[in-house]
Amino acid sequence: MPEPLASGPQSGADILVQCLINHGVDTMFAYPGGASMPLHQALTRVSDRLRTILPRHEQGGAFAAQGYTRSTGKVSLCMSTSGPGATNFVTSLADAKMDSIPIIAITGQVSTPVIGTDAFQETPIVEVCRAVTKHHYLITKTEDIPRVMKEAFHLAVTGRPGPIVIDVPKDVQNRVIVPDYDPPMNLPGYKPDRRANRSELEQVLAMLKASSKPVIYAGGGIIHSGGSEALRAFAEKTGIPVAMTLHGLGGFPHDHYLSLGMLGMHGTVYSNYAVNEADLLLAFGVRFDDRVTGKLSEFVKHGKIVHIDIDPSELNKNKKAHLAIHGDVGQALTDLNRMIDQRPTGAGPLTQDLREWDRQITHWRETEPMRYQDRDDAILPQHAIKRMWEILRDRGQLDDTIVSTGVGQHQMWAAQYFGFSKPRTWLTSGGLGTMGFGLPAAMGAQAAHPLKTVIDIDGDGSFLMNIQELAACHTEKLPVKVLLLNNQHLGMVVQWEDRFFESNRAHTYLGDGNTKEPFPDFVTVAKGFKCNARRISAKGDLDSAIHEMLDSKTAYVLDVLVPHQEHVLPMIPSGMTVRDMIKV
Repeated sequence: MPEPLASGPQSGADILVQCLINHGVDTMFAYPGGASMPLHQALTRVSDRLRTILPRHEQGGAFAAQGYTRSTGKVSLCMSTSGPGATNFVTSLADAKMDSIPIIAITGQVSTPVIGTDAFQETPIVEVCRAVTKHHYLITKTEDIPRVMKEAFHLAVTGRPGPIVIDVPKDVQNRVIVPDYDPPMNLPGYKPDRRANRSELEQVLAMLKASSKPVIYAGGGIIHSGGSEALRAFAEKTGIPVAMTLHGLGGFPHDHYLSLGMLGMHGTVYSNYAVNEADLLLAFGVRFDDRVTGKLSEFVKHGKIVHIDIDPSELNKNKKAHLAIHGDVGQALTDLNRMIDQRPTGAGPLTQDLREWDRQITHWRETEPMRYQDRDDAILPQHAIKRMWEILRDRGQLDDTIVSTGVGQHQMWAAQYFGFSKPRTWLTSGGLGTMGFGLPAAMGAQAAHPLKTVIDIDGDGSFLMNIQELAACHTEKLPVKVLLLNNQHLGMVVQWEDRFFESNRAHTYLGDGNTKEPFPDFVTVAKGFKCNARRISAKGDLDSAIHEMLDSKTAYVLDVLVPHQEHVLPMIPSGMTVRDMIKV
């Protein structure tokens, strides 16, 4: 345990900050205010051990914490004052809850004697956040700070990871006591780390043996559990193809011969065909999200389902499994691999003959590849993303690149055309689908990985929602790159208007109708934040602009003007089936 700031009596604020250091926190994102000032004063006393980054909005700070955590797997911290500062965390916490991201949000609170009196900037943030956090605390005694912090770090990462909110009244921060930094931790009934037992896993192998058309459906749980290598080994030992969810991308190499890419609403045609025809679906670390399943009653209608997940509440919640196993999926895959290796000689093949299944999938790959109609007179967003991936590959930078996105068409195109081969290199808001996620998440990832290339692939609508974090990127010397696909519209909503509402535009145009010039002028805005920037519209300028962006030593916004008529395809309409897939 690191040496405390001082021996003997300490303030609650100093005790809490020391707890952060004791738990290995080296960076946090914090915006001060009246109710959190003692905590910020304490942070100034440990600036050599704990870096405090000042975001320009509390939501940006919480998304930055997510970027730090998603790219490292470590718990990250964000902090705000009471009232409006705390409520600005709500969206980010709901986002982290949906995507199982272990961040801790510390909020200042009015002093305990006036709680409940509607004091200035008072909000009952624990009550507000009760449904969107894994757990929550209101600390009313300074003596409880070390225990609460110890529990919070444990709860955040064990079982299904998730966000914790800790509300700390100002008088609790100011009170001076002699702390106990190693209190006992007692969480009765909380036994999150279950390991699938051998008999359960033997049933998996038995079902596998009867299968001739198996598919692995791999989700974010693969990455959270550290199970990527085990998944790859299992797929190679069994020869089973792997389809990934949006959050599963990077959990299995995109260019592996068994990779089917992403499945679901905007997944590859061949991954959706394969899942639809599968006689056995191995669902690893997934929650059968509606963006994957479409119409639930038709999803894997004729196949059997094995579902392994650390969260027992997800088992049989959306889709009933023939074999539901509560357990850590990374450990389960490791155990399955060991059991396969230990099979006696002459035990026979692991599956039925898969050669015909392989031929069918190869046929689907060849006849239904990812495609778009490229143009010479415009930069298509798919082309811009694909070229950036190719340039990074040719420069030898792919292994050291992390990509974040906002939410919308650009997010789906990034998932389709930027190939991810390593876990924790793809940061996106999946379950909640929160616009404004991309830039601050990239900022947090860059703080965690100062020597890596961090790129936010964004749309103009999402980018505007947290554009103020360019200021933090400049002042904190975080050279985040932004590939801005600017179509002057809320592109995904426009796509739905085109497909389902006869192209009736209902407040989806973001430009200035009084001029033909793109609005706002993102280059001028970026330069106002002292970031480098460039706008391009000609296809011939794309490669040089991408190189210029990647070579920049400071934050850089590449504003790429793209047509708004492009649609993300393929597309399975919400609540529909593979039979209803739109391909053109």
